Amino acid sequence: MKNIKRNTIIILVVTVIVLYFALKDQFVQVFETLLRVDLKYILVAILLYFLYIFLRALVNYVSIGDKKKVSLKEAFKHNIITQFFNGITPFSTGGQPMEVYMLHEHGIRSTRATNIIMQNFIFYQVALVLFGFCAVIYNKISLAIPLNPFFRGLVILGFIINTSVALLLFFVAASKKFTKKVVFFFLKLGAKVKLVKNLEKQKEVWEDRLEDFHHYTKELKEKKALFLFGVLTNFVSLFCFYAIPLFIVYSLHDFTSIHLLETLTASAYVLVMGSFVPIPGASGGIEYGFAFLFGKFLKGSRMSVVLLIWRFITYYLGMIVGAICFNFHQKKGSVKE
Repeated sequence: MKNIKRNTIIILVVTVIVLYFALKDQFVQVFETLLRVDLKYILVAILLYFLYIFLRALVNYVSIGDKKKVSLKEAFKHNIITQFFNGITPFSTGGQPMEVYMLHEHGIRSTRATNIIMQNFIFYQVALVLFGFCAVIYNKISLAIPLNPFFRGLVILGFIINTSVALLLFFVAASKKFTKKVVFFFLKLGAKVKLVKNLEKQKEVWEDRLEDFHHYTKELKEKKALFLFGVLTNFVSLFCFYAIPLFIVYSLHDFTSIHLLETLTASAYVLVMGSFVPIPGASGGIEYGFAFLFGKFLKGSRMSVVLLIWRFITYYLGMIVGAICFNFHQKKGSVKE
């Protein structure tokens, strides 16, 4: 709770700073532009955001494969709650442990739950890299978004890091010996600094957990259809997420400044740049990247309005709904033994 309060304060401070710079020279123009927004396109943008969440929840639901323990509705609720925990933690690291905890509440063993979350993260990373590769190729051919050396370096480094993460996850999942060495190394290190008690017992415990983990990983290797489904569904979910700015631009009665492929490319670049910012929600950095990339197509108050609405839909809305769902989840106390 202390971390949640601290991170919330950080988010609020950065938000105020971003709002100040976005509005300080054009508050009246931004306000007037907001009043002219066509709400039906904003509704489409919101629906795209929740479709993005639903598709990722669908992958979780199919991966679990036990509707008696976790229904599609519950998987969707879990994914919304993770938006809150991802939003309040640096590098979006809080959502996955929370997902494991919620799956455990529904009677799924921790090792099984961890494996499900990890394999879904692999699906997402592969889809992210594929989408990024397509964006880079399109921009290379069309030159739709000219990048200066600094931003070009960030984009390239971002895709290298995301590709490396995906490959590392594959290697960890495939190499039982390597994973065991890494885990035992950290257990020994923890024992030396007095964080791990009874080292030999902990080794036995983790040996059993790793056996379970690699057993479930072996299952995934045999389920090639699940892998293909997970990657393709995440690819479509990213398409929905990346298309959101286009409909926000349409809400300003502007149908010519930017097109679908340019929107998808710019959005893919923004997400990569946001991964470098160690502040919860990548606040500050992601707005700067969005303003730079979409500023190639939009100017003045229209750029500020699109940025503000996009950031609310893709970040704050998910956090608000996620926090509400988490509050009801706690009150319900839905532990299933």
